Parts: sequence; structure tokens; C-alpha cells
Amino acid sequence: MIDRPAPLADRLRPRTLEDVVGQDHLVGSQGTLTRMLARGSLASLILWGPPGVGKTTIARLLAERAGLHFVQLSAVFSGVADLKRAFEQAAQRRAEGQGTLLFIDEIHRFNRAQQDGFLPVVENGTVTLIGATTENPSFALIGALLSRCQVLVLRRLDDAALDKLMDRAEADAHRAMPLAAEARAVLRAMADGDGRYVLNMAEQLFALPDDTAPLDPAGLSELLARRAALY
Repeated sequence: MIDRPAPLADRLRPRTLEDVVGQDHLVGSQGTLTRMLARGSLASLILWGPPGVGKTTIARLLAERAGLHFVQLSAVFSGVADLKRAFEQAAQRRAEGQGTLLFIDEIHRFNRAQQDGFLPVVENGTVTLIGATTENPSFALIGALLSRCQVLVLRRLDDAALDKLMDRAEADAHRAMPLAAEARAVLRAMADGDGRYVLNMAEQLFALPDDTAPLDPAGLSELLARRAALY
């Protein structure tokens, strides 16, 4: 059996909050989350932002920093039974002196009754809830849940942040991506602030032969067209 390397996005996953790019207002030296952790008072949170900006990563790193057991569920694939099981297990851990950070991806997909189910366990401290959403929480979440959580906005990654991700990808691969400067700028524009997209595209580029000449924008577009046809 051939051992395949982990996907690039997994290999470059930030190991600390300080490694997260593009969200200095939250995890920088004076960021909201940095100050919250310094006070030792991690609140339940709603992380609102576009795809690929670090919501899941930040939640996982917050759990590590706060010494909480990390549990992740997706509102797309989970139902009432999954929530009930997570709450029961969190209550058991709490009885044993271990806190739980429950991360719910796409929390806006839960209906009103399911969102109501979070209220008692958040209120009594059974879980620290972190919900991730791409939708405006004011419209997507019930008021009772919002009143128990602090809403934090994550920003689209700017060009500097995307460049930093590309630099990390090149350091991991020990070679530059085969892109001309103009094509590199096109890749940033196509990513539209999505770091995951940039890393996925970098992986496609590194899969090209080592002697591939740097692609111009047209060559990058052709590569993308072949990739789209493949899927």
C-alpha cells in the first residue's frame, strides 16, 4: 500500500492561534479572542464569515488553549439524536471536571426547535458553544441563542494573507508554484478571500511536473478548466 501524503490544507493547518492569517482583529496581540483568553473567560460564540477564512480552525485552537474537550458537529449532517448524545457526553465530562467546547458548523441550518435545544446547556455551562455561519446571525439564528453568545465577524482574507498562505505552501513543497506574477495575482482574485481555495489550487499546481514552465493567466485558466472537467 502506498502512503499518500496528507492534503496540503491539512499539513498547513495552523498549530496556534498566532499562526492564523487574516484575522488579527480576533487573534492578534490585542484581538478580541486573545483578550478573552487572557481573562480566562471564553464565552459562547458565533463566528460569522465567508468560507475558507478559518472558523473551524479558530474553534479547534480555542479549545486547545482553553483546555476544553473539542467536539465538532455539522448542522448539515447532524440531527436531534446527535445533539442529545453530545450534550449527555458533555454533562458526563463536566461531572468528571472536564469542560467541552461544542463546535457546530453551519449552525444556521438548524431549525428553531433545534436551536432552542442549545439554550439550557449553554446557560448552565455544560458546553461552551461555538457556532460557525456564513449567514447573517441576526436573521439566521433565534434571538434567545444570540443573547447567550457573542457574535464575532471573520474577514475575507486580503491579498497579504493569501500571499502568506502561498508562501507557506511553497515552503512545504520546497519549490515555487509554477505561476507567473500575473497568474499569481489572478489566483488571488479568483480565491475571493478563501484560503482553502488557494491551498487546494496550490496542491493542483504542485502536482504538475517539476519542469513545468510558469503558467500565465491563460495557462492557469486552462488548468482550472481541466480540473472542473475532472469533477
